[in-house]
Amino acid sequence: MVRRILLGSQLRRLRESRGVTREAAGYSIRASESKISRMELGRVSFKARDVADLLTLYGITDDAEREPLLSLARESSVAGWWHNYSDVLPNWFQTYVGLEGAASHIGVYEVQFVSGLLQTEDYARAVVTSGHRSGLSREEVDRRVALRLERQKLLLSEQAPTFRCVLDEAALRRPYGGREVMDAQLRHLAELSELPHVTLQVMPFDTGGHPAESGAFTLLRFPESEISDIVYLEHLTSALYVDKPEEVAQYEDVLDRLLRDSLGPEDTRALLHEVRKEI
Repeated sequence: MVRRILLGSQLRRLRESRGVTREAAGYSIRASESKISRMELGRVSFKARDVADLLTLYGITDDAEREPLLSLARESSVAGWWHNYSDVLPNWFQTYVGLEGAASHIGVYEVQFVSGLLQTEDYARAVVTSGHRSGLSREEVDRRVALRLERQKLLLSEQAPTFRCVLDEAALRRPYGGREVMDAQLRHLAELSELPHVTLQVMPFDTGGHPAESGAFTLLRFPESEISDIVYLEHLTSALYVDKPEEVAQYEDVLDRLLRDSLGPEDTRALLHEVRKEI
């Protein structure tokens, strides 16, 4: 996804700088104007032959200039690791996993339960099974949990993103999996909050109302300037990806206010240990 967006934006800049219309570009690769538009937005896969023909049309004939873009086209068609879980991964969530893995900054507000990147295996299993009342097979549950654990390797990698998470206090007190599972989960949160690139804060009940009245959301920011910030909003059967700058800015403001009004990291760790004693 990210490679497609990067390649598409570079092809768009080249086309516009040469004064070539989308219609003319489409004609050169035996495609429609709308196909060029989708390519430039990174919404479709690329064929190396099409990219090569477009580069020729745009006057890019030097191998040193062509090869990085052709390489990007080849890489963009390589399936990500998460495609191994396509049997339990909805199409609309595959996009998110790819974006999450490429982000340099992840900001999260969660209400119902602990953020997926911070869940223990047993807690994740309890969340997965409780969310599917119709019943999942043991194999399906195992696959969904394995996917979640695989995603979590991101936070422990050398290129780990900056991760800022605000949890509503309700997420700490809603019991998933029983006392032992919750105790281990709260202990795990306290340990992860010590990582230098992780900021974990809790919005306590006694704060009352706060700016995130619309519910949970995730803000993704990328190292490449060509890729705009994205807000991910998950629904029961689908998801919404918000990328309009003026709308994303509102979520950025809400996240900043949540971080400002929530318990600080030290007080959050103290609350985690307090809740452990209460359960």
